[in-house]
Amino acid sequence: MANIFLVSDTHFGHAGVCHFLRNDGTKLRPWDTPEDMDEEMVKRWNSVVKPNDKVYHLGDVVINRKALSTLHRLNGEKILIKGNHDIFKLEDYTPHFRDIRGYHVLNGMIMSHIPVHEESIARFGVNIHGHLHSNRVLKDGVIDPRYFNVSVEQIDFTPISLEDVKIRIKEQGGMTNFRS
Repeated sequence: MANIFLVSDTHFGHAGVCHFLRNDGTKLRPWDTPEDMDEEMVKRWNSVVKPNDKVYHLGDVVINRKALSTLHRLNGEKILIKGNHDIFKLEDYTPHFRDIRGYHVLNGMIMSHIPVHEESIARFGVNIHGHLHSNRVLKDGVIDPRYFNVSVEQIDFTPISLEDVKIRIKEQGGMTNFRS
């Protein structure tokens, strides 16, 4: 049986992200070059995702057209939820993704690149998203359990299974009644 995985903000080919800093001044990503970053993330991806698994990539997949060639090396049937950096023409992405969407609802949860507005989340219960990299959605100064960030910086630069996401959402006090 195929597994479902989630990931966001790989930014394959992005030299700048190798130099970005977290709020505390530490490096956002441990690599110095996009080549090293891409190679390690491909290795980590393929270590968990098998060829028949499904992967929802929640946006910002590559930063330049040259990096699109990296995508054919990634295991799984991939679906892209477009992010703010996914700016190329649709035909640039279609050889690498089975489907391309603006958002997707799965098991009663909405998946998007940018977190949905707080007033819209009640309909879904949980928003699985990316975009925030090392940050989380806060409410009154604490992590809001209705939001779950799958940016690579949050998941050890490795796609995370939907089952693990559900467990973590429950542990942080979020939704417990996932629909099929």
